[in-house]
Amino acid sequence: MARAASKKTSKKSSPNRNPKFVYAFGKKTDGNATMRELLGGKGANLAEMASIGLPVPPGFTISTEVCTYFYEHGRQYPKSLEKDVKSAIASIESQLKKGFGARSNPLLVSVRSGARDSMPGMMDTILNLGLNDETVEGLAAVSGNSRFAWDCYRRFIQMYGDVVMGVQARTEEEEDPFHVVLEKLKKRAGVSVDSDLTTGNLRELVNRYKALILKRTRSAFPQDVMDQLWGAVGAVFGSWK
Repeated sequence: MARAASKKTSKKSSPNRNPKFVYAFGKKTDGNATMRELLGGKGANLAEMASIGLPVPPGFTISTEVCTYFYEHGRQYPKSLEKDVKSAIASIESQLKKGFGARSNPLLVSVRSGARDSMPGMMDTILNLGLNDETVEGLAAVSGNSRFAWDCYRRFIQMYGDVVMGVQARTEEEEDPFHVVLEKLKKRAGVSVDSDLTTGNLRELVNRYKALILKRTRSAFPQDVMDQLWGAVGAVFGSWK
């Protein structure tokens, strides 16, 4: 079960005086295909595609050295990592003219795990990270489709609740708790397929998912988008062991 690690930084010095832990890809690309040991397979491939001019959305890879550091220093991050990640997010915001956590035209990101070699049991991808009770309205306005925005939000909460916060079936016999909530709402709404749920239904589903997370974990689904991001990063590292 993947769990979010706390966003702590270690006071211990890093091996290098000015280590580089975050590698950008997109218009500005720091890596290439030869850097698999440092960037993992996915990160190296994305950097290579961007470097040869293929259309790759901007993003960044946190190096495998951070994961090593994470476990060698009591599940803490290198001191400079938080600043580096914020700088990388700011670069993406500038390139896409969107804001991470902005009420209008919000930036949404995905978080994927990776490794030097293919590994079974790696964390599932988290999509639409950056949605919350305010940015969902921004997505609705930008897309012109409220139902689409709320459907994205409920799916993100389900993914995040499962992968990061550990809200999962507790036994082999138990059904996925999010699926149970969804099916109960569909039955009450008189529909048999997800696509027949209305925007109002999806708003209610979001509230029910958040209530489920709070009940199971005694922690609220995070509304701060940077808290969401660090929770996902911690879950990636947690899935490596």
